[in-house]
Amino acid sequence: MKVAGSAVIGIQRDRVWAALQDPAVLVRTIPGCERLEESGPDTYRMTVNAGVAAIKGVYHGEVGLSQPHAPESFVLRARGQGAPGTVEATVQVRLSEVDAGTRVDYDAEAVVGGMIGGVGQRMLGSVAKRTAGQFFSAVEQHLLNGAETTLTGAEPAPAPADASPAPSGTAPAASGMASAFPGTASTVSGTAPAASGMASAVPGTAPALSGTAAARVYERSPKRPAETRPWVMLASFGTGAGIALTGVAIGWLLGRAARR
Repeated sequence: MKVAGSAVIGIQRDRVWAALQDPAVLVRTIPGCERLEESGPDTYRMTVNAGVAAIKGVYHGEVGLSQPHAPESFVLRARGQGAPGTVEATVQVRLSEVDAGTRVDYDAEAVVGGMIGGVGQRMLGSVAKRTAGQFFSAVEQHLLNGAETTLTGAEPAPAPADASPAPSGTAPAASGMASAFPGTASTVSGTAPAASGMASAVPGTAPALSGTAAARVYERSPKRPAETRPWVMLASFGTGAGIALTGVAIGWLLGRAARR
């Protein structure tokens, strides 16, 4: 299935480009996206709640940004699977400057399988275009409002514990061997320079041992439930009761007039 379209965002191109490359913005603006977790350079594991018509569900997959030519174009590749089916898409995105701000053109090619694949191609294309429109509108609104996204950083893995100290009897034994065999001490002491030489020969070894950097997780801010004040509820109930009583009174008067 192929889908193409365009949208105009009333923001300067550089800002739109930066927003489309920022996972903290993407998790907030992609319709149904709940979570992005960094899995590599410009690559993220994603959780999306989406569907077509009555076929809806949660998709787990991966999205990646590649071939960037700032601030003109890039390629977005995504794939996911869930109970409704599977989706794999490649989207070419181009940004150009116009008088009203930035024009974004996209050409997408998608392969859809499973239950969702049984939906007609015309309906899928219509839903895809509507979703793209919602996404670009959300990006524009985000940039205009300067909204922030909740960023949750995973805790780094604990560094490996230091080696336990040698038993107390080891040191005297070693010193005794050194005194008994004068050449032994020089041989043992020569090991440290050799080890340091290995460390200098492999400069990336020491940082690797100190611990791996934690992956960043981006989550959509939860929606706050609407708050209904007590006086609003009382006014609503009072209005409904008044309308009901008025109807009863009018009905009684009409009935009485009819009996005369």
